[in-house]
Amino acid sequence: MDIVKVFANNVKKYRVERGFSQEAFAEIAGLHRTYISAIEREKRSIALDNIQKIADALEIDTYKLFIDTDIINKL
Repeated sequence: MDIVKVFANNVKKYRVERGFSQEAFAEIAGLHRTYISAIEREKRSIALDNIQKIADALEIDTYKLFIDTDIINKL
């Protein structure tokens, strides 16, 4: 499992489900838009405190950002 890819896909999935642009989401999370973009493109690793900011902004439990739904769907 590529955890960076799983995390990136989940951030984008939950952001889009909530109807946030990258810019609007970055504002809510207290992060820069280019940082969110880099995360979603798998170009950045991310600190734990920023993971929590993202989960809080998405109003989800943090662990959900690390679940590979492709694997779960195959079970």
